Amino acid sequence: MRVLIVEDECRLAEALGQIMKEQRYQADLVFDGADGLDYGLTGQYDVILLDVMLPKVDGFEVARRLRCAHVSTPILMLTARDEVPDKIAGLDHGADDYMTKPFDMGELLARVRALTRRQGEVISEELTAGDLTLELSSHTLRCQGRSVRLGFKEFDVLRLLMASPRAVIPKEDIIARVWGLESDAEDNNVEVYISFLRKKLVFLDSSVTIQTVRKVGYHLEVPNS
Repeated sequence: MRVLIVEDECRLAEALGQIMKEQRYQADLVFDGADGLDYGLTGQYDVILLDVMLPKVDGFEVARRLRCAHVSTPILMLTARDEVPDKIAGLDHGADDYMTKPFDMGELLARVRALTRRQGEVISEELTAGDLTLELSSHTLRCQGRSVRLGFKEFDVLRLLMASPRAVIPKEDIIARVWGLESDAEDNNVEVYISFLRKKLVFLDSSVTIQTVRKVGYHLEVPNS
């Protein structure tokens, strides 16, 4: 499971990230609302932990914009503001649940599990682009009767591209979202996995290709899209 943590208190964000990793969840940390919105718009997360009081864009507005963009990822809002009107505002802006600080970590994890179970009832377990179908649970890429299993990093890179097939994804964004903000990964790491994925698209005889935008990043070229 992949979790996006949007929290400007660095120590709390890092503690949440560590707890998620101990649960074998992949956690990405960002520290302001603008970055939280950019990451959330990729649609690649299973749940978003979203603080309300954030620099640049507050959590209410992040939630509202995500829902306006038809991103259905479950949102659990975290805040020190415990007044009923604040809770109502959070839910009305698109949050699925609301916890006030300080909170019990056991309860937080239970709520995350509940949200992802609820998500599984209504959200597709696959992404499609052109003649490609990426099965999220099995990491299997299918095309016209052929299929191939992707490695973890291959899956993460392709999932990011397929979540926004018309968008150019910069290399630095791929590194941050696939390897993590604290990673030592560089551009050549991305290039290696793009090469692996291109070979698999050729093997599948797919009409979809991965195009390079020089000095920027990559996007999917989907015929007739």
